[in-house]
Amino acid sequence: MLRQYELVDRVLGYDPKADEALINRAYVYAMKQHGSQMRASGDPYFSHPIEVAGILTELKLDTATIVTALLHDTMEDTGSTMDELTKLFGSQVAGLVDGVTKLTRLELTSERSKQAENFRKFLLAMSNDIRVLLVKLADRLHNMRTLHFIDSADKRQRIAQETMEIYAPLAGRMGIQEIREELEDLAFKELNPEAREALLRRLNEFREESGDTVRQIAAEIEAKLEEEGLAAEVIGREKRPYSMWRKMERRGISLEQLSDIFGFRVVVDEVPD
Repeated sequence: MLRQYELVDRVLGYDPKADEALINRAYVYAMKQHGSQMRASGDPYFSHPIEVAGILTELKLDTATIVTALLHDTMEDTGSTMDELTKLFGSQVAGLVDGVTKLTRLELTSERSKQAENFRKFLLAMSNDIRVLLVKLADRLHNMRTLHFIDSADKRQRIAQETMEIYAPLAGRMGIQEIREELEDLAFKELNPEAREALLRRLNEFREESGDTVRQIAAEIEAKLEEEGLAAEVIGREKRPYSMWRKMERRGISLEQLSDIFGFRVVVDEVPD
């Protein structure tokens, strides 16, 4: 769990003008409001909004969004009111928390038509302030990371299905591909664990056979770019299991026939004319 100063340091690292006092005030307020509430994991409930805020620092979001993440469950799960949040944190933050709370209260069911309706509501909310959706996506991501602590298999399946059909596509439409891919894979782990485990076993065999392919390819790309006078860092990664499995199923091919097991990102200081 991120400590108070660690969260503040993260934000100041990318936004030196961030309102440090506001973040500290929200941290302490949320901790007091959630009090002795516990998560299914046995962790203090307050660990959840901290982790949500931490996820959003990776996206380098503004002070209001980080503060909203810390407070996002206070209206839903504690005695906090809109008026109180407005007085303590300002109308902007209070409005964002209210927006997240309204999305949380939407009843998501397994019926396709109702899911489509909820998706439209999400898009409508996005048109008002995209930060509401960003907090909600980070909230869902942390909940998916801790899904295995929920005892009810039916509840886990329902949450995973919602994630696959609503939250992951939403992240994709917003251009946050890393969150989309992680949400998909976490849902895949719950919805089809046998297929995922079989794929992971085959991937382990593939890694043993092919060696450190990612590093080798990245080095080759960097060398080629250097020959052209371009200084660049090439970051390689293996695609997530769900992404591979989906392509294999759609195309009816094996892992060995898959042409894009790895993905690469080329980072340059400036783009030449």
